[in-house]
Amino acid sequence: MSGSLYIVAAPSGAGKSTLVNALLNRERGIKLSISYTSRGPRPGEQDGVHYHFVSSATFMEMVDRGEFFEYAIVHGDLKGTARSAVEQQLAQGVDVLLEIDYQGARLVRHLMPEAISIFILPPSREELERRLRSRAQDSEAVIKRRLNGSRAEIGHAHEFDYIIVNDDFERALEDLSTIVHASRLRQRVQSEHLKTLVDRLLS
Repeated sequence: MSGSLYIVAAPSGAGKSTLVNALLNRERGIKLSISYTSRGPRPGEQDGVHYHFVSSATFMEMVDRGEFFEYAIVHGDLKGTARSAVEQQLAQGVDVLLEIDYQGARLVRHLMPEAISIFILPPSREELERRLRSRAQDSEAVIKRRLNGSRAEIGHAHEFDYIIVNDDFERALEDLSTIVHASRLRQRVQSEHLKTLVDRLLS
């Protein structure tokens, strides 16, 4: 039985990573695919935990070898998902979550239309800016670039299967968990899980 693929995207500052980490702690059977990026680590980030940090040259060599499931330029940096890690885990029946941007999400949906896509919205532009500044990790120029870029990202929210507004964190987390629970009750998933029971009921 193959696993399900979840895509979670959001503009910077919407609280995507915090929500995803809380979901992974709550729900069993979901693994986060660690993306590759050409940017350097922020304070507190660890290689192989938050991202695989590589040089731009190394990243492009991986592109040339066809090693990425998807990749895109995000806020001036290269980011991508390794093909081998995703495909191997799905084949083993493990659910995989991709924390990517809308460009990468579009590519993944093209390759795997059955993927479940979720977009996280902030409650307001004021709150989005407050969250970006409260991280105290980026320069003023980077913050302004992320704020400007958020309009383009939010403009693609309608392309996703589900939209969650991260105003109240616990409620947003509950919404995210509900999507996972509902997706696991889909006919395709249940028919594989419950084949023996269905066969008995039909006999």
